[in-house]
This record gives sequence, C-alpha cells and structure tokens, in this order.
Amino acid sequence: AFLAAGTAVGAAPVPGGFAVDAALVWTLVAFGAEPAPATATVIGYRVVTDWLPLLPGALVLSALIRAKVL
Repeated sequence: AFLAAGTAVGAAPVPGGFAVDAALVWTLVAFGAEPAPATATVIGYRVVTDWLPLLPGALVLSALIRAKVL
C-alpha cells in the first residue's frame, strides 16, 4: 500500500504530504478496507511517525533552555 501511495504522490505533489495520506487511504480502500477504519489507520500512522517523535525533542529542548545551554 505504501509503495502504491508513494507512486501516486509523484503524479500530484501537494505541500505537507496530504496526497500521501489520501493515496494511502485510497489504496487501503481499493484493497478491501472500509473507508472509516482506513482513514483512522492513516491518521494514526501520521501521528506515530510525525508527531510522536517531537515529544522527546521538546523535552530535551526545554531541559537545555532551563540549563541555559541554549
């Protein structure tokens, strides 16, 4: 699904990668998934891969600012 979505994105690039998410949902639905669970899965994937890694960085940045290193 990810390979097909990545290939589809090359045809119509959109800032922020929205086309990747739409293509992933479309591909999952094309392979038999229901639209609502497919959308929830793609949103969950985006949260885990894009937003979750920001938390440790924010904590380290906060600690460095408090220690007056930055």
